[in-house]
Amino acid sequence: MMGIASVLLIAAPSSGSGKTTITAGLAWLYLRQGLRVKVFKCGPDFLDPLMLGFASGAPVDNLDLWLVGEDVCRQMLATAARDFDVILIESVMGLFDGEPSTADLAVKFGLPVLAVIDAGAMAQTFGALAFGLAHYRAELPFFGVLANKVAGDRHAQMLQESAPAEHWQGWVGKVDPLPERHLGLALPEEIPDLAEKLDALADVLAKEPIGNHQNLPQIEFAPPVASEIAPLLAGKRIAIACDAAFCFIYPANLTCLRELGAELIFFSPLAHESLPDCDAVWLVGGYPELHADQLAAHATIRAELAQHLADGKPIWAECGGMIALCESLTLTDGVVQAMWGVFPAQVTMQKRLAALGPQSFDFGSSRAGELRGHTFHYSTLVTQSEPIGYGSPCRLGSSGEAIYRQGSLQASYLHAWFMSNPAATAALFGGV
Repeated sequence: MMGIASVLLIAAPSSGSGKTTITAGLAWLYLRQGLRVKVFKCGPDFLDPLMLGFASGAPVDNLDLWLVGEDVCRQMLATAARDFDVILIESVMGLFDGEPSTADLAVKFGLPVLAVIDAGAMAQTFGALAFGLAHYRAELPFFGVLANKVAGDRHAQMLQESAPAEHWQGWVGKVDPLPERHLGLALPEEIPDLAEKLDALADVLAKEPIGNHQNLPQIEFAPPVASEIAPLLAGKRIAIACDAAFCFIYPANLTCLRELGAELIFFSPLAHESLPDCDAVWLVGGYPELHADQLAAHATIRAELAQHLADGKPIWAECGGMIALCESLTLTDGVVQAMWGVFPAQVTMQKRLAALGPQSFDFGSSRAGELRGHTFHYSTLVTQSEPIGYGSPCRLGSSGEAIYRQGSLQASYLHAWFMSNPAATAALFGGV
């Protein structure tokens, strides 16, 4: 069955313009209006999707022509159009930034673009910037512009008069920004008044043209195609760390594992839950550095993981999951915290970004080929263990992340996108 939905891609000239805040406010508003809302995030982000998932009431998937791939992007959009009334897509960085860019995605799938412009320090130049975004690429399906961080009614009037009437979608004043930390936004559960903040923002947006969902463009998508993933993990039980310390999980990765036939079991190391009876373990990324003492106090996890490895069962540990397995973690204040000691390495947190970017990688343990993923971390790792390989950077000048193997443990700073190669994913967790 063909799917049709109201669609809007929320972009901006740059990071820091307020895309996430506006996208969350619109999702909350449309949800309040009784609509089924699906939000996507462009790029490999984990944190914005957690906030947008809270605002929309539904898991947020990622769209990226390189990481996710054109076919999976098309499939996810088609499924969303079938199951939801409104599809909102938040851009990554600026509209034309990156290769491929959000603009490439918009052109590929005909996604109407709303540009959010931080107008706090400008007047009529707003119109020139809006005009440039709309016309920089002729085939871009540009829908409109929203002024953000506006000083008041008179300021808004100047901004509106500078932009084409058909593009004006309203304005938002200066609101309290969503709390952030070193990797991005704070987790939704850490913001006690988040619902009140979103209510206030939705009330403002409801008064503007963009607040009327009937003004949104409607897009018709072809029916989604049934999955053809072979059940290479049938009968396998995979234990997945999942809590405030381990929270960087792509919903599509869970979908991939389930379509491969795996049974997924979630447990919380932060709550000192024991490792479940399982055939494989996935230690996902997150914030072990914020919970280092509590994780280190887990009385049984080290022995349980060591026994799991002694039995020859796979563990895939990525970024924060790898950090938790190391011998020690030095925090930014110089405090050294002993960790689980399963992997012979020492990690040091730093205040500046250590690595960022998409990479592909091949574990070499099967003929399944490479997985795609990305890296984004504020720590460095020292170990005497020799890497079995390195990620292949997509951009010149960046370093490939090391991939380590110790028995049936494999670990890296890389976050894997499982749908990029389900067969390689199956091999990662001991599939046939």
